[in-house]
Amino acid sequence: MSSAISARLPVFPWDRLEPYKATAAAHPDGIVDLSVGTPVDPVPDAIQRALVDAANSPGYPLTYGTGALREAAAGYLREWHGVSGADPAHVLPLIGSKELVGLLPTLLGLGAGDQVGYPQLAYPTYEIGALVANAEPVTYDDPVAELDPARVRLLWLNSPSNPTGRVLGAAELRRIVEWARQHGILVVADECYIELGWEGTEPVSVLHPDVCGGSHEGVLAVHSLSKRSNFAGYRGAFLAGDPAVVAELLAVRKHTGMIVPAPVQAAMVAALGDREHAVRQKALYAARRGVLRDALVGAGFRVEHSEASLYLWCTRGEACWDTVGDLAKHGVLVAPGEFYGPTGASFVRVALTATDERVASAAARLTAA
Repeated sequence: MSSAISARLPVFPWDRLEPYKATAAAHPDGIVDLSVGTPVDPVPDAIQRALVDAANSPGYPLTYGTGALREAAAGYLREWHGVSGADPAHVLPLIGSKELVGLLPTLLGLGAGDQVGYPQLAYPTYEIGALVANAEPVTYDDPVAELDPARVRLLWLNSPSNPTGRVLGAAELRRIVEWARQHGILVVADECYIELGWEGTEPVSVLHPDVCGGSHEGVLAVHSLSKRSNFAGYRGAFLAGDPAVVAELLAVRKHTGMIVPAPVQAAMVAALGDREHAVRQKALYAARRGVLRDALVGAGFRVEHSEASLYLWCTRGEACWDTVGDLAKHGVLVAPGEFYGPTGASFVRVALTATDERVASAAARLTAA
C-alpha cells in the first residue's frame, strides 16, 4: 500500500543526477564528484579516540544529552560565536541536523493551514519538512515584505546559504527577528556553515546579542559538526535557543526515542572542544575553493555570492542541466541549481568537498575544456 506521506513528496533530487554521474564516471581519469557536500578528509584522531573510548555504552543514553555535551555546545557558542547568553540547559543534541530540518514542523505540531517559510534558493529539506507535516511550504526573498504573518508559524533562515553562500548581516537578521517576534513566528536559523566565511566575511549567529538583543525568545539556532569536523558519518548536531521551545522538543523527542548514541555524544564533546582541527579543515577548504574558483572563472563561469559555505554558485548563462551534462562529459559532476528552487535554473552548485588531487584534476579539465 502506498504511503500518504510519500505521495506528497517530490522525487528525491539526486536520483535525477544518476545518468550524469554514470557519464562522469566513464572519464578515463575517473569522476570528480563535486555534486554533494559530503566530507572526504579523515575524522580527526581526537574525535575517533573519544568515540572508541565510549564504545562500551550498554545503557540507554539521555535524549537531553550528557551535561558535558550540553556544556561543550554552550561553550562553543559563547567562544566561537559570541553568544553571551548560551545556556547548557537550553541545548538539545540532534541525530544530525537534517533530521531536525525534515521533522521540525511535525515535532511542533504544525499541519494543514500552517505555513513554513524558507528562502527561494534553499536546501530542499525545508520544503520536505513542511510537506511531511501536511503544512504549506512558502518561499521568500524578503520574509518581512512577502510572507503572511497570520499564517506563517515557522520561518527558516540559512546564513551562510546553501546553495548560494550568501551571508545575512546582523542588521538584516535583527530586522527579520523583530518582525517575527511581533507576529509570534518561530525563527529557526540553520547555521551549519557558519564557520566557513571567506575573504574576510564573518557570518553571525541569530543568537548573537546584536541580532536577538540578548534574549533567545522565539529564536533557535541549529549547528552541525559535519562540515567543521568531518562528522557527517557520525550524525551529530545540536540546537539551542528559546527555553520553552527546547523543552517542548525535548519532551516530544523523549517519547519518540530520538536519541544521539552515547559514543557519538562523547565524540561531539571532543569535536566541540578542539579548535585546532576546525581551523586546519577550513584552511583546506579555502585552498580548494581558490583552485576551483580560478578554474571556473577561467572557463567562462560567473560566480555569484559564494562569500561563505562549502560551495561555489556559478553560471555561464545557460540551462543548468546543459551545464551539468557538459561538465559530466569531462568527468566533473556538479549539482543543478534547479534542485534548490526555480530561480536557480541557470546555475550550478560546485562543492569544495573533494580531495586536493581530485580538485586539481577538475581544475585541469575545466582549463582544457
